[in-house]
Amino acid sequence: MTGRAARRAERLRILLVEDDDGDALLVEELLHDTDMPHALTRCRTAADARRAVAAHPVDCVLLDLHLPDASGVETVQAIQADTRAAIIVLTGLEEPRAGVDALAAGAQDYLIKGKVDPDLMQRAVRYAVQRKQAERANADLQIGRLRAEENARLERGLLPEPLLSSGAVTASSRYYPGRAQALLGGDFLDVVQTGDGQVHAVIGDVSGHGPDAAALGVCLRIAWRALTLGGHRDQHLLHLLEQIHIAERTGSDLFATCTLISLDPGARTLTLHLAGHHEPLLVTPEGTQEIAAAHGVALGIAPGLGKWPATTLALPARGALIAYTDGLVEGFADATGARLGVEGLLRIIDGIRTPDPGIHLDRLIAGTRTLNADRHTDDLAVLRLDWNADLPGGPGPRP
Repeated sequence: MTGRAARRAERLRILLVEDDDGDALLVEELLHDTDMPHALTRCRTAADARRAVAAHPVDCVLLDLHLPDASGVETVQAIQADTRAAIIVLTGLEEPRAGVDALAAGAQDYLIKGKVDPDLMQRAVRYAVQRKQAERANADLQIGRLRAEENARLERGLLPEPLLSSGAVTASSRYYPGRAQALLGGDFLDVVQTGDGQVHAVIGDVSGHGPDAAALGVCLRIAWRALTLGGHRDQHLLHLLEQIHIAERTGSDLFATCTLISLDPGARTLTLHLAGHHEPLLVTPEGTQEIAAAHGVALGIAPGLGKWPATTLALPARGALIAYTDGLVEGFADATGARLGVEGLLRIIDGIRTPDPGIHLDRLIAGTRTLNADRHTDDLAVLRLDWNADLPGGPGPRP
């Protein structure tokens, strides 16, 4: 960038809102006598000023408090509603209190007409702009803190601690939002073990992003845990979840996909119910493969008409089940724009060599995100259940 271009880039954009031609000329001369690079625009009314800042953002507004269509503190309030610029009010000698009131209303500074020299004008404008920038930065920081706190609360609701009593079964999970600093989406998961030794799990995805989807996901996750611990199972449980989904959703277009998992370590069986969701992956010493399972419609698509057939299969003595939301496979796999898909996911898994379930999930997600290169921005959640009948606390022979 040349020196002249750099000076243009640093030029402050100033809007003068003054209906008196004489006062306006004095301000223009004061600004001209400073060595501050600036571009000055003038408006005569508050309405014109609001239109001007809406069309072309400015850094600083020099605002007379007595305009044909606004007067006093209301003038400041009218202008600052439409701009993020610093505001300096211009007051008369006989109204020193007006400047203080303007500061309380949100202005960054005030100047008394007739008692301003070029140096004071320059300092006032520069300091006002810097103070406004600091205020905006602090406000953005506070919004970021609130968003982080909200994300943490939602994450605790969407991704709770598993309730497992058997050492033969462990659960690992990961969640990543689709966009940096975004609110959590509606992906949810949970794992509980009931008194009969069976391990029950759910993973699901509410359509959409943001607080509404996340709140509905939390609601469905909590409802699933309560209903499961209360003894509800299979299709009956899904019908109840759909009723809750419909009652709690904020719009009729919101739907939810989910997979119900029932793992019986003693009988070494796995039962699945898919409601518009992907089949999970079965990991055994021989390799990883997608489970062929029957499908049912997503919750909320056809209220009261859904059928969710069960798929039951025998399990080896040790292995793992990986269930996931579609954000894991819908990203891009290469520069051609091809999607990763299940086949691409299996190729990544084939290249991972670690016995640690958590590290395995981290490498799996890192592999998909590297290939995607931030081109697809859906949330993703992954749940891995590992079992080993030979571990202490594992299932013994049943009578």
